[in-house]
Amino acid sequence: MRKFFPTAIITALVLLVGACVNGLSPQSEAESLVDKAHWSLEKFKQGPEEPDAEFRKALVNARGLVIFPSAFKGAFLVGAEGGSGILIVRDENGEWSYPAFYTMGAGSFGFQAGAVASETILVLRNDKAVQAVVYNQGKLGADMGLTLGTIGGGLEGSTTTNVGADIIGFSHGAGAYAGFSLEGAAIVRRKDLNESYYGVGATPAGIVFQRKYMNAHAETLRNALVM
Repeated sequence: MRKFFPTAIITALVLLVGACVNGLSPQSEAESLVDKAHWSLEKFKQGPEEPDAEFRKALVNARGLVIFPSAFKGAFLVGAEGGSGILIVRDENGEWSYPAFYTMGAGSFGFQAGAVASETILVLRNDKAVQAVVYNQGKLGADMGLTLGTIGGGLEGSTTTNVGADIIGFSHGAGAYAGFSLEGAAIVRRKDLNESYYGVGATPAGIVFQRKYMNAHAETLRNALVM
């Protein structure tokens, strides 16, 4: 049976694995994540498969997106799933914020080995979902009071339909849609990346709600979301 770890251990596992394969400074990592998030978004927007079409529909009324351009799953006895990415939020006037940085991950222990990689986008469908991500650090689903959903061959969540879901997950890897479990997954702020990209004191709320920070490097990503 798979056993999930507390949020703090999950985060440590994901950041440790990420550090081993990354090797970038926080500033370079933040810029790279924004660039890769833009590329991933374009793939989902332009993809020919049915889940891509469903993503485009979901994007029309989305209140926010969390884009993980290089989500991974790796294990050798102790496993880690997740990766770092960005949160971007649409305000009442339809204008998208600058990105805030997050890590999502789940840890497990057991007889396991191997590694896979995928691109993952979470569509936040309402203000409740956006606020839970910005103000809470914890496991997705029940811990945040959110209902998770799936589309096609996308993310495995607590429901099997998108009806009433606060968050819908989409994921594909190696050119095809692939499973990526949200069960037991925690989403955590990356203070180091937020401050490296915007300056000391930058917080997700200050970035996506109060709009106190900006970085011209993210304009290409924001422009790609203009409908």
